Amino acid sequence: MERAKQLAYGFLTCTGRSTITSMLIAIGQQFKDWSAAYRLFWHERTNMNTVFEELTKISFEQLSPSQMIVIHMDDTIIRKTGKTIPGTGWKRDPLGPAFHTNLIWSQRFIQTSISLPGDTFHSQAKSIPIDFHHAPSVKKPGKKASEQEMQIFKEERKIHNMSVAGLARIKEIRKRMDGCGAAEREIYLSVDGSYTNATILRSLPKNVTLIGRIRKDAKLYYLPDTEKTKGRNKVYGEQAPTPEQIRQDDTIPWQEVEGWAAGKKHTFKVKIVHSLRWRKSGKKQLFQLVVIKPLGYRKEKGGKLLYRQPAYLICTDNGLVIEKLLQAYLWRWEIEVNFREEKTVNGCGKAQVWNEKASYKVPQFGVAMHGLMHLAQYICDKSKLNCFLPKAKWEKNDPTARPSTNNLLNAFRGYYWYGFEQKSFCNFVQKQQTIAKLKNVAVSPILSVFYQRN
Repeated sequence: MERAKQLAYGFLTCTGRSTITSMLIAIGQQFKDWSAAYRLFWHERTNMNTVFEELTKISFEQLSPSQMIVIHMDDTIIRKTGKTIPGTGWKRDPLGPAFHTNLIWSQRFIQTSISLPGDTFHSQAKSIPIDFHHAPSVKKPGKKASEQEMQIFKEERKIHNMSVAGLARIKEIRKRMDGCGAAEREIYLSVDGSYTNATILRSLPKNVTLIGRIRKDAKLYYLPDTEKTKGRNKVYGEQAPTPEQIRQDDTIPWQEVEGWAAGKKHTFKVKIVHSLRWRKSGKKQLFQLVVIKPLGYRKEKGGKLLYRQPAYLICTDNGLVIEKLLQAYLWRWEIEVNFREEKTVNGCGKAQVWNEKASYKVPQFGVAMHGLMHLAQYICDKSKLNCFLPKAKWEKNDPTARPSTNNLLNAFRGYYWYGFEQKSFCNFVQKQQTIAKLKNVAVSPILSVFYQRN
């Protein structure tokens, strides 16, 4: 435990690549035997599920009984170079151009995050990663494989696909929430189109409401007529217009709904159609369809008004209030921010390890430290504690802005290097504020390093 704690300090304070050796150097262990640090992630010495369970528990405790439990789930890939690293393979590059599919050698993970909102409903929400599950693809046999080997491969591919893995993580999160005393509270799960499918919709656990994107040409159906007919009763009525046709239909009015996104409150225009059925979801599931009109934006002041693509959502709760539905989905953007900062700022996945267990436990360790750091900041913010360094001269002094991971890392490095034995960090902060007011004053290198960015 003590070794894991020291490596956590090393992970958050190292300024180079976030490898295990960089962690050891950051805590001054470069002249000691390093093998124990690597063995920490071998076999069953470290149970990362226990760490994420504790993250889930503490995050849930920050929510009041009146606040929604909003969970976001998505998958991401981590670039790797070693062709012998377990669990790696060729994956489609999500950052590649739209006109050409690029492939990169990488690992694939499924992340689940929980949203912790501010004091009001329409406010900035911080997403804390509470699960990071390794989901590798099944390796395809070579050209000389027998028919039996190919048949086994096809069966395993059905079992180990992303939808099945995602459903297992949803059930795991539901189980954790039950253990936290939230068995009767509803979980609102926000996902993208890759998880809005039959595998998940037909097996959703109890008290889980799914909010997901669908295609603009999805085939939805109205409820059948209530009149009795010969034979079996109909399950599906007439086919409803596609989501794109509903957006273009002027007979269906737009409704205005407020929601928090991109740092401020916006007024969105939406169209809602209740009581629809989808053949992919089973016979008894009712949906409401929500069409969101894209917001207008300008690249520069006085420039041309541009629009993004509209969004089409379905919700398994046919009576969910549109304000809650829309805000729960808008908070989902935070999981994309998590992915970017975990990989580019924290360096998740940079460690060079080839052990089968360590190949996914080390990235899990990095994501867990990222989540614990942001959770600590959220708790300090609720306690009205000022734990940040003064902002640099070129940064906007906006107290409502979302603290970046770089801001948190700089503050943590200041605490760690300045000494945890200090009762308060305020003296150092006040000193920096005094220096910032002076003109052309050089700050000592040891204080300047606190502002170093990865």
